[in-house]
Parts: sequence; structure tokens; C-alpha cells
Amino acid sequence: MPVSHPTVHVINHLDRDYLRQSLERDVTTGLTSSPKWLPPKWFYDAAGSELFSRITRLPEYYPTRRELAILRARAADLAASSGADTLVELGSGTSEKTVLLLDALAAAGTLRAYTPVDVDAVTLASAAQRLAGRFPGLALRAVCADFERHLALLPRTGRRMVAFLGGTIGNLEPAARAVFLKELRATLRPGDTFLLGADLVKDTGRLVAAYDDAAGVTAAFNRNVLRVINRELDADFVPQAFEHVALYDARHDWIEMLLRASRDMRVRVGGLGLVVDFAEGEEMRTEISAKFRPEGLREELEAAGFNVCRRYTDPAGDFTLILAEA
Repeated sequence: MPVSHPTVHVINHLDRDYLRQSLERDVTTGLTSSPKWLPPKWFYDAAGSELFSRITRLPEYYPTRRELAILRARAADLAASSGADTLVELGSGTSEKTVLLLDALAAAGTLRAYTPVDVDAVTLASAAQRLAGRFPGLALRAVCADFERHLALLPRTGRRMVAFLGGTIGNLEPAARAVFLKELRATLRPGDTFLLGADLVKDTGRLVAAYDDAAGVTAAFNRNVLRVINRELDADFVPQAFEHVALYDARHDWIEMLLRASRDMRVRVGGLGLVVDFAEGEEMRTEISAKFRPEGLREELEAAGFNVCRRYTDPAGDFTLILAEA
């Protein structure tokens, strides 16, 4: 049911049953596959969201800083080029970067509404309330949803800019990216735009360091998925028995985050009635983070029915923001 607050409207498409069934399905499929895998969405409970926030401030982790630099320099141009009066943000998290876009749209005199979309209801509600205080009168329609499954349910009012920032597009494998982009394109109306943030191919050493920091914050973030499964599905993973591994796959142009078993283990997942064996040295993939080449990214967008209007890159050539229209 929708929950109303002063100037904030929260719609939750992810009730407890949906989340539980989705987690059960993903964990069953991933742990019984060969090789084993788990999807990255389950990193993000309250502890995982806090760990990721810490990651974005690490010296090795450049994407957030580079994207922020582009937004600071180009937000006014994005507001003018899009003509948007409504900002919809997929995977909005804490909405920290979004303030730059909202400020630019407000300065342009067009801003009417903001719709943050995230799977973490607690983080979503907190960010929405904070923004309600900063932008009095802004129509805030926060949506707790899975952007891979619920695009068709998002509000379509106003002239929208749909933002997908942070390089999160890289968490999707090519086939899933193609489906996502086509489904998103199908929800856009004439005048709507799509703002995409993507990390670019660069020196392998810098890429790996960004996902394997010296302080071990990313390692703790990676292992957090095991803590989520322990808590939610009555499992007995020993997180510290798994080594955090980050590798660059040059053939696919993506970083892989893995958990490597440090010894032979038998793990019981009580909530699923599942027993899973790990051999010493066995690796389980928890995330990919694809890195892009500008022309390849343009081709993917055009194949989904988008036309690239603007493309911005930071001076170091690390990160890109693309504004596209349907």
C-alpha cells in the first residue's frame, strides 16, 4: 500500500514475500550452478549499503569522484538539453549525486518531481525525507522496486529524465543489458531522455585496485552477501573462510568479484533445505562490473532504440555520462 508523508509518496512493489522468494530463487540457482554464483543485489542490506558508501570514498575507487566531477561541470547543460521537469533515478541509493541534477533542474525553472527507485526501502525512505527538506514543494514519489523487473510500473507523468548512474549498468551481462535497455526504451515517451553513467576501459592495475582496496572495505562488502544469506535463510557460511578476489577479464572487458574458499567446506542453508560443498580454492562469482568503450556503448544504446544526444567524459578519460533520447 502507498504510504504518504508530507511531500513524499512511497510506493512499495517489494513486499516481504516478494523479497524472500526472490532471494530463495537466486540462492538456490546460484549455489547449485557450476561454477557457483550469487547476484550482487543481495550485498545491499543496511550494513552492505554503509560499506558501499565507504567504498565510494576510498582513494582507489575513482568512479564516484569522476562521475561527480562531470555532474558538477555539466549538470546545467544536462538540464537545458533534456528540458526535463521530472527526474527518475534507477538504483538511487542515498541520492547524494542526484542533488546536483535536482539543483540544475530547479535553477532552470523546470523541476517538478523526483522519483527515486531502489530495492533498499530503508535507504530509499531516508534519502527521500532528506530531499523533501532540501526541496520544499518538490513532488517526491519514492518507489521501492527492482529496476530489472518493474520498469513498466514506474510513474510516467511529466517530461522525464531517467537516470542510471554510478556505472551500475556494468553489473548486467551483455544479454541482460540488451533486454534492460530495450525495456527501458519501451517505457519512454516523446520528450523523455535517458542519462547513463558508465565506467570506461583503462589501465588494468587501476581497475583491479578499485575493487580490491588496501583497507579491505571491498572485501567486507563482498563477504556481506554471505551474512545476508546466513541471517535470511538460516545458513552457516563462515564469511572469513572466503577470500575476496578481484580479477579483470580482458576478453569481456569486465571486473569479476569472487569469493574463494580457503578450505574444503560444507555449508547448510536451512531455509532452503540445501547442503552445498565447496572445495578448497573453489571460486564463486558475486559481481561483474563491465567497463565500456565509447563506440561500443553507443552501439548498444542505438540497438535498443536510443539516439545519443550528448556525451561527457571527465578530463582523465575514466568515466562517461551519456544523455540519450528515445
